[in-house]
Amino acid sequence: MTDRRYRVDPLTGDVAYVVAARQDRPNLPWTGCPFCPGGIEAPEPYDVRWFPNRWPAIPDGRCEVVLYTPEHDASFASLGADGARRVVDLWAERTAALGARPDVDYVLVFENRGPEVGATIAHPHGQIYGFEAVPPRARAELERPSTEIEEGLGTEAPGDRLVCQVGSWRAWVPWAASWPYEVVLVPERRVPDLPSLDGAGRDDLAGALIDILGRLDRLFDEPMPYMLWFHQRPTDGGDWPAAWLHAHVAPLHRAHGTQRFVAAGELGSAVFFNPIDPVVAAATLRDA
Repeated sequence: MTDRRYRVDPLTGDVAYVVAARQDRPNLPWTGCPFCPGGIEAPEPYDVRWFPNRWPAIPDGRCEVVLYTPEHDASFASLGADGARRVVDLWAERTAALGARPDVDYVLVFENRGPEVGATIAHPHGQIYGFEAVPPRARAELERPSTEIEEGLGTEAPGDRLVCQVGSWRAWVPWAASWPYEVVLVPERRVPDLPSLDGAGRDDLAGALIDILGRLDRLFDEPMPYMLWFHQRPTDGGDWPAAWLHAHVAPLHRAHGTQRFVAAGELGSAVFFNPIDPVVAAATLRDA
């Protein structure tokens, strides 16, 4: 890599971008919501919208913001089938556009919801990063043996941890979940990336996200702060036969108003200690 902002620690192999300019970004929005129609980032009416991030974590226009709806007080779960499908279509469109750039080898679509995970603007939105190299977490999944990928994402994977199925998409609590009510969403048939989803697959993904994110909000009768990200095929031109599109959802609360913290014992060991049995978590989500 020639960009000195991209660094790999020689001791741990950990990757970091050092982006000093982000220290000056605002922690609270300007007067009024910048994402509502008429705001600084959305001057015209819209259904869904994307724009370059003014304070990018990665340079050269490879960080984008995606607005899910013009309704400030909405949530993804309240978008309805048509609204959620528009978001899925925009994710796919921007994945293809960023992935076509010669300086982007991997497109990460994600959402941070709630101030607990650093979201300073409540308006429903997500982000997309175009990485110049396949990031370690995604690469680790892609390089797992095919038998273990099938065990983790295939038709037999969920067992009694299945939460819901919407068409071709299923959602379940992982066997070794790191977060108490963590969920993975996976299409039954291996699809490599968001642009490869056909119309029915996009409808099913939209419906599955509405279902799961709605359950998380109903779980403790309060908006659930969460982190959501998609893993998909790299855009570096490689074959990547193991690529299987899926979404991870990591909710922060383990009980009403009680956050599950990740601290030194876990960060220092990369071993997580989950206080909720995944089978119990799945049953609780099914009932939500």
